[in-house]
Amino acid sequence: MLGIRQKLSLGFGGLLLIVVIIGSQSITLLTSLGHSIDVILRENYRSVIASQEMKEALERMDGGALFTLLGDTDRGRELIAANEPAFEIALKVELDNITVPGEQEAAGRVETLFARYRTALKTVQDPALSLDARRGAYFADLFPLFQEIKTAADDILRMNQQNMIEANTRARTIAAAAKQRMVLLLLCGAFVALLFVLFIGRWILRPIHRLIRSMEEIRRGNLDLVVQAGSRDEIGSLSEAFNEMASSLREFRRDNRTRMARIQRSTQQVFKSLPDAVAVVDPGGSVEVSTKAAAEIFGLRPEVRVQDLGFGWMSGLFDEALRSGSIVEARGSQAVVQRFVRSEEHFFRPEAVPILGGEKNPSGVILVFKDVTRQMQQDELKRGVISTVSHQLRTPLTSLRMAVYLLLEEKAGPLTPKQTELLAAAREDSDRLHSTLSSLLDISRIESGKMQMNIRPEAPGEIVLEQVETFRSAAKDRGVTLTMEVPDELPEVLADPAQIGHVIANLISNALKHTSPGGEVSVSAASDGDMVSFTVADTGRGIPAPYLDKVFEQFFQVPGREAGSGEGLGLAIAREIVEAHGGTIGVTSEEGKGSTFTFRLRRAGQTAREGSPA
Repeated sequence: MLGIRQKLSLGFGGLLLIVVIIGSQSITLLTSLGHSIDVILRENYRSVIASQEMKEALERMDGGALFTLLGDTDRGRELIAANEPAFEIALKVELDNITVPGEQEAAGRVETLFARYRTALKTVQDPALSLDARRGAYFADLFPLFQEIKTAADDILRMNQQNMIEANTRARTIAAAAKQRMVLLLLCGAFVALLFVLFIGRWILRPIHRLIRSMEEIRRGNLDLVVQAGSRDEIGSLSEAFNEMASSLREFRRDNRTRMARIQRSTQQVFKSLPDAVAVVDPGGSVEVSTKAAAEIFGLRPEVRVQDLGFGWMSGLFDEALRSGSIVEARGSQAVVQRFVRSEEHFFRPEAVPILGGEKNPSGVILVFKDVTRQMQQDELKRGVISTVSHQLRTPLTSLRMAVYLLLEEKAGPLTPKQTELLAAAREDSDRLHSTLSSLLDISRIESGKMQMNIRPEAPGEIVLEQVETFRSAAKDRGVTLTMEVPDELPEVLADPAQIGHVIANLISNALKHTSPGGEVSVSAASDGDMVSFTVADTGRGIPAPYLDKVFEQFFQVPGREAGSGEGLGLAIAREIVEAHGGTIGVTSEEGKGSTFTFRLRRAGQTAREGSPA
């Protein structure tokens, strides 16, 4: 039984043989044609040209003799002197290119006649003879020789032209024979190629197509098929190996199904024992596995579709995680979801975690609902304590500040320098404590929603200009350049001018505080889609990268900063105010080069975006 290699060698060997035969025949025929053409161009053509040149030179020499007889001796001698060497050169070429039978005799005759012609020509040109004698010599000797030489040259010309015609006929005959042979060989080659294609289809392509169809069946999950090995060549061996592979896959599928069933049961048991609400959702939105808490609290039971539960925020989380392939957390008013569990209020923080496949494409989403009830209760308790303590301390603190101010004004009598120094320190500390209590109360009111905000359309330039002008003198005293860049055509924003002014003032104050003399603080605003962004940038010391995520936390201060730089509440209040407006705030910084704080507010006429607080 022939193998694929032998079959391919047989088919391609036949084609190679045809190509070799055609090539050798082509070379032979082209060589013969080239020889025939060479005969025409190299041999006969030179003799034809030489004969024509002899005739032309002879006619000019005869014309010179006639000019001499007519009395124009100078012109006659000039023509004879110019054409006699030309005739000799053409005669020499002809004598060196004898190629046709009889051409040698004709060329020799021309040579003999020309020698006699030269002697007669001298007689015709001899001035010692009378004109009648020279005329007699011309008609008696020179002109007959002229006719004979011309006739002999014509004979040479006809001989070579006839040989050229015969060579052309031979070339045409060879070309016709070559064409017939080439057509015959091409037909043989096409026949062999057709046979090879037919055998290839039977020997190779048909078994390969059968294997491809079997692979398609396996891809669809049909592992029970058996490929028939119709030959004992490599295709047959491949078919047997394919059958063994299908058998192994069947065994693997049985083992895998058993293992997957065991894992699925184990996973379901583990999920049921989890205290948190967790659900695994396929790309179509159907719940595959869920914990007991997820089923009871959010209705996420197996086979239930997320889109059918009526929670728009949950469908949005699922769609965004599936589209982006990254973890998505709820934002804005839906960052924390309130649900009642057995008549008790609970709070959950939802997030969607995509399940990434081998090509980083999401093959599902895990919905996780973190129970933050205790954290919310602690935050509420903390806010209550802070609010209560702040209110309780504010009244006595006001009395103490008033007393200190009255004493410093010496309303109760004169003070010694030492007493003045102590009271000044007490006034400074009481003012700082009053500022801290005011900030705590502001945060408490914002977080509880009790702070009254008069949000209305406002021009960004007016809000920024008012705060920049407030800090002009402070910037000048510190040797810092304070600039403002707010285009007049910016759209109005939805803002409480007093509260947003407080945010800008806090950012400018911090920038001036941390910028050395000679530095610059710039305040700018720009349109950003349906938002307007406000930026306060400085060239100060900057914030180390590890602390960038913490600067908006309450009471946080960057380590290493000098005492008296604040209580760490200004940026926390700024964030609360901006988020209460439905905006966002952030910071970028490079240590040693400065910081840039940016917050964004909605343009007037824009509704609150989904997930943002109103």
